[in-house]
Amino acid sequence: MTGRSTRERPAFDIASLADFYRKGGSVAEIVEQVFARIAAVNDPGIFLHLADRQGVLAEAQRLGAYDPEKPLFGIPFAVKDNIDVAGLPTTAACPDYAYVPETDAEVVHLLREAGALVIGKTNLDQFATGLVGVRSPYPIPKNAIDPALVPGGSSSGSAVATAHGIVSFALGTDTAGSGRIPAGLNNIVGLKPSLGALSTTGVIPACRTLDCVSIFALTVEDAWSVFSVAARPDPADAYSRDLPEASRIAPPVLTIGIPASADRAFFGDTAMEAAYGQALETLERLGHRLVEIPFGPFYDVANLLYEGAWVAERYAAVKDFFDRREDAFHPVTRKIYGGAKTLSAADAFNGLYALQALKKTLAPVIASVDLFCVPTAPRHYTVAELEAEPIRENSRLGTYTNFVNLLDMCGIAVPTATRPDGLPASVTLLAPAGKDGLLATLGQTLHAASGLTLGATGWPQPAPVAYEPNMSNDRLIDLVVVGAHLSGMPLNRQLVDLDGQFSRTARTSAAYRLYALAGTVPPKPGLVRVAERQGTEIEVEVWRLTPAAFGSFVAAIPAPLGIGTIALSDGTSAKGFLCEQVAIGADAADISAYGGWRAYCAKA
Repeated sequence: MTGRSTRERPAFDIASLADFYRKGGSVAEIVEQVFARIAAVNDPGIFLHLADRQGVLAEAQRLGAYDPEKPLFGIPFAVKDNIDVAGLPTTAACPDYAYVPETDAEVVHLLREAGALVIGKTNLDQFATGLVGVRSPYPIPKNAIDPALVPGGSSSGSAVATAHGIVSFALGTDTAGSGRIPAGLNNIVGLKPSLGALSTTGVIPACRTLDCVSIFALTVEDAWSVFSVAARPDPADAYSRDLPEASRIAPPVLTIGIPASADRAFFGDTAMEAAYGQALETLERLGHRLVEIPFGPFYDVANLLYEGAWVAERYAAVKDFFDRREDAFHPVTRKIYGGAKTLSAADAFNGLYALQALKKTLAPVIASVDLFCVPTAPRHYTVAELEAEPIRENSRLGTYTNFVNLLDMCGIAVPTATRPDGLPASVTLLAPAGKDGLLATLGQTLHAASGLTLGATGWPQPAPVAYEPNMSNDRLIDLVVVGAHLSGMPLNRQLVDLDGQFSRTARTSAAYRLYALAGTVPPKPGLVRVAERQGTEIEVEVWRLTPAAFGSFVAAIPAPLGIGTIALSDGTSAKGFLCEQVAIGADAADISAYGGWRAYCAKA
């Protein structure tokens, strides 16, 4: 049984469930479907503890009628079992460590306040140590796509529950890649927030200085909806940060760093290597600029994670329990933690010094691009392969993840392809802390471009915007474009992708001057309004967009460009691109004499 839904039932993405509730659907009906799907999937390794069905139904009843003020109204979710849920045991996949908390972890509290319903606690690599998902004394969760493969860890149960459509989203944690690797191996989205964006109060730490709560979801929009609710400063969490509100506005053309060809490692998985190449081609098709970056220093950072300071930090998190009950630990986990007992304070400081030196080396590299795109996992591994080489293969899975939190970066793993063998391929977008929204915007575009179904459910991706290309002309908005959005120019596809309709070629009134802006990629002009008789007519195009498409398009316009009212030579006017006067400095060339951007480009 795969857990696939029938089409008469709503898919469990948040938008579909919200629509179901808006039309009078019952939360209790969805709760019953959740428990039916748990039984149908029949994987005892996913959940370590289920919430009482009657208790969840009672909580659903208390929600009452659909409340649009609760952004997660009636949305079922699961919680990794190193995160506290009041009344359910927290074990961190170590039965002898178990306790029953009286209060929710802060992040769980915020989600429940927004209307979400906890379904249960999910399996994990013990004490969140591992990227494989098989280091648990409980039954091992089966990979949702192919049960012969490892599910990925440490947040294995949360990822598999989401991939099967049992829940709409699930919480994991991420120290070395645990919120990204299982997402990539199960064909779902994994959002690893900026460190400190989500509270870790009520979370059993792995490495407290590096830990963050992560979000698994079927779509980027769902992951972002959860992030938007949960990203709140927490005075009780010493590592919480009041980061600026994450913006979803992204420049139309991004400079994206990718590992240099010589530095890419796929460990013999040619299908994964080919899929990564296809994802890069998609980014180029979208108009973005790819820059190969030597990745040796990033790998040097990654190697620090399982040496010195951070192994000692894992041991410190559970030192008293480990020293008393070493026998209670999974053999691989016990070996890792036991090795930390030989480390000294000098070893820890040497690790911190090495990291600081690498940070200084990498700072200008990271600043040279808008973001990075790396494979999520270099390859798939079978359970048998992990049993033969448990340490080596775990380390290889973290090739593109282990350095991220050490460098204070945020990330999002996004499915991009189904390989010829039917297995999923994924990339992870990475950026400095605080750029979560930028990653989500590009991640949504990449996921949509893949055309993939969601997880292992067979559900199609929901349409991000319901554009109406055939709507009547009186409901379309005229947009004047003057530069890179002209027909045949590099950014014109942005209008085409929004079902924009070319209307006509036109000219402005003689009250404008056109400048070639310095340092823009792709090159762009700036149209500036001046006094009558001090300007000239400039050739433009008029395109027509639906109101929804117009709003989406305008939201993505980067400074110093903006939208204003442009007077045309025929006496009409329309909204269009204008440039802030402050951008017209010594580096901007006045090209008004060419009469338009197309003529300037032809002669430049």
